[in-house]
Amino acid sequence: MFYPKLALTNIKKNGKTYIPYLLTCVLTVMMFYVMNAISRNTGLDQMEGAEALKAILTWTVVITGIFSAVFLFYTNSFLVKQRKKEFGLYQVLGMDKGNLAKMMTWETMITSAMSLCVGLILGTLLGKLMFLILLKILHFEVPMKFAVEPKALAATVILFLAIFFVTLLFNLLQVQTANPVELLHGGHQGEKEPKTKWFLALVGAVTLGIGYYIAQTTESPIAAIGKFFIAVILVIIGTYCLFTAGSIAILKGLKKNKKFYYQSRHFTSVSGMIYRMKQNAVGLANICIMSTVVLVLISVTVSLYAGMEDAMETRFPTDFSVISYDTSPANIEKENQIVEEESKKAGVQIENRSNYRSGVFTATYQEKENRFLLEKGVGSAYENEGFRSLELIPLSDYNKMKQKNETLEENQALVYAPDDEWNSDTIQIEEFSFHVKKVIKEEILPNDEIGNIVKSILLVVPDEQTIIEMKKLYGYEGADRLSYGDHFDLAGDEKAKEAAMAAMKQRITEETAESSSEYKSEYREAFYMLYGGLLFLGIFVGALFLMATVLIIYYKQISEGYDDRNRYQIMQKVGMSKKEVRRSIKSQILMVFFLPLMVAILHVAFAFKTVTKLLAVLNLTNVHLFFLCTVGTVLVFAVFYAGVFWITSKEYYRIVQ
Repeated sequence: MFYPKLALTNIKKNGKTYIPYLLTCVLTVMMFYVMNAISRNTGLDQMEGAEALKAILTWTVVITGIFSAVFLFYTNSFLVKQRKKEFGLYQVLGMDKGNLAKMMTWETMITSAMSLCVGLILGTLLGKLMFLILLKILHFEVPMKFAVEPKALAATVILFLAIFFVTLLFNLLQVQTANPVELLHGGHQGEKEPKTKWFLALVGAVTLGIGYYIAQTTESPIAAIGKFFIAVILVIIGTYCLFTAGSIAILKGLKKNKKFYYQSRHFTSVSGMIYRMKQNAVGLANICIMSTVVLVLISVTVSLYAGMEDAMETRFPTDFSVISYDTSPANIEKENQIVEEESKKAGVQIENRSNYRSGVFTATYQEKENRFLLEKGVGSAYENEGFRSLELIPLSDYNKMKQKNETLEENQALVYAPDDEWNSDTIQIEEFSFHVKKVIKEEILPNDEIGNIVKSILLVVPDEQTIIEMKKLYGYEGADRLSYGDHFDLAGDEKAKEAAMAAMKQRITEETAESSSEYKSEYREAFYMLYGGLLFLGIFVGALFLMATVLIIYYKQISEGYDDRNRYQIMQKVGMSKKEVRRSIKSQILMVFFLPLMVAILHVAFAFKTVTKLLAVLNLTNVHLFFLCTVGTVLVFAVFYAGVFWITSKEYYRIVQ
């Protein structure tokens, strides 16, 4: 029992580093099990839209698993660094590498057993609470079916045993490949003064600049989906490069500033950090990236959930909508008859009704030629900033819908372009040319939800024959016809409205040809499934990254404290007071450790425009709400961040003293 006892003693003696590590292991085990168990819970199957929710939860499980592996491996490297001197001392006292390997294996077995047992117990106990919280967020009542999920337990045990095994191999490799002298000095090995890497700084500035440029110049919400991830990768590369090379340049600049550098509170901190900036920079960049992820995730998911009603209004501008591809008078008359009969039967009134025929095309606008090139089918150039949704309406339908008495000659058109300043007196669509008689300023269609995603232009043309000819030439097979849309609100008792719309939808499906219909309240539960699931995902993953940020800050402060202790003790022996030591520590924190927070806020500010475009794809167009959620998230996070640094800096000061 010598090795197990020695392993336990080592864990107790290294409590400052081991307790946070064990706590992290327990929390990651608990979180992974909870998410895995919820994603497998059969109680979710009773919900409408459960497939989308389960897909979100499955992705959360995958993200949590990858995160756990990367983060536990990362925090383990801090433990190894701090204990290298201890491992070297054991070898000097007579332990060979085989004995050391046995001791380290027992340490890993103990930490693994403690982490899995406590994590799974907490996961089982708190899993029920998390399941109830999810149902509360989703506004869904379901008979409680929470139970321990054996498959989730097995997956958790297998994943974390694999993680702990890999970290053990890494630790053994570190010890086996180093001699005792290297280990004795391993935790305190200095670095030569690094050279300023101007090329790396240039790469960082260029990639960060391109990422910011993409974020600021992307106008189309659809284009933003693909470009956002490119911008994210570029910004991450730029962040690491600039923290690695830029931080050295900044510190060297401060060193050259004699008025700043030759002060007791700055001299020690600047001179110490400049020699360790290679390892410092990566940690600071990690803190910056994780802080950015937390800020964006929380602000986006909170604003989506808070703005759900706005999103519903954007997606469903009217209570009921019908689209029919059979525009024969008989089919249209039948649809009208169903709507009138069911509304009367339920005792509700029809309001704000708009019904018209139209032809819809996808097109790319060539600004220099002032011409639209039509795409056959759905279109392939949606990521292009010139992409437009083009809708043509016959004049007779427009006059009837808007109660107007407009007239058009052949090859004349009325133009409604809410997303473009239309100044030209002509509009060219392939070989079809129209003279613009008037640019309409007031909104025409109540159901233009596509206009929130892509830019759209509406043309009122003399007759339907023009649209049919265009669709014959450029429509996909079978689409050489107009479509008929009927959109309206209902006024009256909510239950009566619900019954009327359900009856309308059923009869339209059964009694009319090629027609589809939808109504707002039918999709409310699905919206809660999607946006509630995203909120749950945001909070959960945000909490994971927040935990990672706190642990990196903590280990960084502890590591820095042990590295700086001898230096500060020497400085105190030659005359530096405790007050000056504290001021120097404060200077170090303010100079470097708050830099990641500032850069993270800068990243969020530049990403704001692109993220608003992405939210438009999810039907949230309330930019003011998103701005308030972002500002609130940043303020709360900044206070939390400052608190963490205040606590860890006190621990740093204790170690130094």
